Amino acid sequence: MKTTPIKSLVIVLVLLATNFATAQTEIKNKVADFMSMLPIENASVYVQNTTIGTITNADGKFVLLIPKAYENDTIVVSSIGYKSFKTTVAEFDNDFDVLLEEDIASLDEILIVADNRPKTGNDIMLRALKRLQRNSPEEPYLQKGFLRHKERNKRQFKWLVESAITLYDDSSYVSGGQDNLKINVDQVRKSYDLRDVDSLFSYATYLKYNANVNLKPKNLRRDTIKKASLIKSIKWNDTRVNGLESLFKGKLNLVRNSKSPKALFGEDVLSTHQFKLDTVLVDNERKIYKIKIEKGEEFVGLNTKGIYNEGYIPEGWVYVYWDNFAIKKIEYQLRAGSNAQKSRSKTLFDTQVNHKLVISYMEYQDKMYPNYIYYETPKLVNVGYKPSGKINKEEEALFNKEERFYYTIQEILFTEIIQDPEKIESALQQDWDPDIFSVKPYNKAFWDDYNTLLESEEDEKLIQDLTKRSSLFKKE
Repeated sequence: MKTTPIKSLVIVLVLLATNFATAQTEIKNKVADFMSMLPIENASVYVQNTTIGTITNADGKFVLLIPKAYENDTIVVSSIGYKSFKTTVAEFDNDFDVLLEEDIASLDEILIVADNRPKTGNDIMLRALKRLQRNSPEEPYLQKGFLRHKERNKRQFKWLVESAITLYDDSSYVSGGQDNLKINVDQVRKSYDLRDVDSLFSYATYLKYNANVNLKPKNLRRDTIKKASLIKSIKWNDTRVNGLESLFKGKLNLVRNSKSPKALFGEDVLSTHQFKLDTVLVDNERKIYKIKIEKGEEFVGLNTKGIYNEGYIPEGWVYVYWDNFAIKKIEYQLRAGSNAQKSRSKTLFDTQVNHKLVISYMEYQDKMYPNYIYYETPKLVNVGYKPSGKINKEEEALFNKEERFYYTIQEILFTEIIQDPEKIESALQQDWDPDIFSVKPYNKAFWDDYNTLLESEEDEKLIQDLTKRSSLFKKE
């Protein structure tokens, strides 16, 4: 049978599509504790000696796309306090759960060492901070990552944004990240916004801090304000509270910005924090200190412009490698401590924990790079006002605590490190836009090959509900 040029072209395209579809291996599974069978959250799953990896979700599950070129490389599943699981990518079995056994070092044995080795939590942390320059990257680099931003009240999701981002860091950590970090939003996978935002409150706050005009929301009339101005003020408030630049360049980027003026983990770290050695665990066959974060003599303050972010007590854990004093992971939260912050937090947010942060790092070519970031904070969206008489149902909603604020969560997973100077320079020549809230066209081909964070089963149901409600809203 004679093959026409058109048929030949179709065959070639089909073959190319088939090769493209099989250019990656997908591994997926659940990681659990060997004894209890309970899921292990935030376990690392990665290809050894690369930056290709992901973490497990709240159900202990993960999905990871790996280029075929790495099928004979070693896949590592590890979690602090457990023995690692290792096998080749090609031999990884998607049908059986990965079970990890506990692995703990002897604290008594660790403490019987040479006199010059730090033995207290404070001394270990001071050594770790002193070693930051040695353990941090020395040259500029780019990191590719996946961002999930979500906001919800106690009942349902109200906002979801998923994006691919690029982080540029010139590695000048000694001068802080304010002028040495750049963020770009490359692609957007999902963007659903069904929030109920008090736009008059946002507009009044925007005028106060940008035009030096002090007006109360109840004295403003919505029909006299342009819609574009309301949108601009809402976006301004979203950006100052949850913008990526605030997260990466602010004080909560504890390790990266430790040399910035008044850094939380800076020169005066022991005035606001105390560190207590808890035990020594094992992480991927390496000893690692587990250190408890406790309050110091002074309160922690974030000095956020326009937001009362003072009077906190720090709590959490920090994990530091025994051999090189590199910081592997920080679990950090700020709880209201001063009377003023306690009152504000309870009244506005019905919680005493205002900031919750998890940062883990990956070791690549003997240097530590950000791997995963989790940030949670309540955000005020509906202020309301004190009623002077009977109110209708719409006004009544303003006093409902479930509608007054949203729980805001941002997760970032970094999956690629670029060190090539030419690629970095080429990227810097392009326009950089850190705005995660702008809607962009969906590029299916891009996302087919991009590693993302797997949602938990609970979140997946809430996201599906948000997707349906968003579709109905668009049809109306």
